[in-house]
Amino acid sequence: MSYLLRLVVPDRPGLLGAVATALGTAGIDIVSVDVLERGGGVAVDDVVVELPRDRLPDSLITVVQAVPGVQVEALRPFAGPLDTHRELDLLEALARAATDPPPTLAVKLLAAELPRVFHSGWAAVLQAADGGGCEVLAASDAAPTFDGVHLPWLPLSTPRLLPSEDDWLPERWREMAIEMMAAPFGDPGTAVVLGRSGGPAYRRSELLRLTHLTGIAASVAHLPPV
Repeated sequence: MSYLLRLVVPDRPGLLGAVATALGTAGIDIVSVDVLERGGGVAVDDVVVELPRDRLPDSLITVVQAVPGVQVEALRPFAGPLDTHRELDLLEALARAATDPPPTLAVKLLAAELPRVFHSGWAAVLQAADGGGCEVLAASDAAPTFDGVHLPWLPLSTPRLLPSEDDWLPERWREMAIEMMAAPFGDPGTAVVLGRSGGPAYRRSELLRLTHLTGIAASVAHLPPV
């Protein structure tokens, strides 16, 4: 069983190695490590691990937090392929899809593939509609329905985090602790939204990656710049 650990680690030489040693000693395999951000004396890392079937997920927290100064920000099951070049693979696939105008296939591909790029639950490409609603241009598996949901932030001129406690979220979404982030896609009336239930909350470093990726994707798909 694979799990995604989000760790806050003191930014000192050897600390991440100490975490790896602790996990290895406990018989837990590290599958991948993504460094999300560094600053203020700490680093935030996403670590995907494989847990033996006879071990409880809570044991991961115990093992990791036995390393002095290390904190577990979130722990959740992880499913899907791992690929260190996933952003480049997505852009290459978008370039191939964009040769068939209009860019419908490219938009669907973006929504389908972004969740694995960002270790997220789902993605959707939304277009502003009258009355504060939206039209769903494309959505991945597991994306919630946006029917009847008022989106006060769309049109979207700048990327933004959409945390689970925002007042505009439907009550059922807040109960599920759905964390989201959004970036303009081609024009302010169209946005790419990523979400996951139960956290962890998106960080600004992830929002910056999404902004760069959607900007490049819009260019590849021959959409007008924001």
